[in-house]
Amino acid sequence: MDFPDGLISLETAAWEAAQRGELTAAQAAEVQAAITAHAEASGLDRYTVEMALKKTVRHPEAETGGA
Repeated sequence: MDFPDGLISLETAAWEAAQRGELTAAQAAEVQAAITAHAEASGLDRYTVEMALKKTVRHPEAETGGA
């Protein structure tokens, strides 16, 4: 699944903040709103988009088949 760079950046920043214990509700809400907007614009299910985005950000090696 292709994602806009801005959406990947938002999710990456949120994931890194969560790992540091610094994720805010506002940051999480911003990511959710962006996921929802992308899903609606793409005609896809929001949950499917969210899971694919998380996999792309958290497990990039899975996208390239490992290296």
